[in-house]
Amino acid sequence: MRPPLPPFVDMESAEAKVRAAENAWNTRDPETVAQAYTEDCVWRNRDEFITGHAEIIDFLKRKWAKENGYALRKELWGFRNNRMAVRFQYEWHDDNGQWYRSYGNELWEFAPDGRMSRREASINDTPIPESHRRIFGPRAAAELNTPLPLQ
Repeated sequence: MRPPLPPFVDMESAEAKVRAAENAWNTRDPETVAQAYTEDCVWRNRDEFITGHAEIIDFLKRKWAKENGYALRKELWGFRNNRMAVRFQYEWHDDNGQWYRSYGNELWEFAPDGRMSRREASINDTPIPESHRRIFGPRAAAELNTPLPLQ
């Protein structure tokens, strides 16, 4: 069981689910992240289609080998029953030291046990100077209710 469980009926439980996902992804540990998904979970991440834990773990290992210094923020956009819409931003740099802010939206669907059974992510990367960074690791307590800016 991965509480809170669907159906999500209030903002508090939906936001708790989003925060748990953000915290897990900020570990950058593929095995930790994969535990939040059903064994047969299906993903679309950009132009890649992924099914199941083994493919999720492989994908995340490749992702974090490329996206150095990865730090993420997620924000609930909406929810109903066992589905959520989430927007996110994360920052990372490549091997040459070029920083990026990646903007995206996700659609999530949950199994009754609270694990995610479907994830669809659309993501765009924007190069930024290091001086424009604003995400420096896991979210601090002072940031908990800070909405993501558009840019």
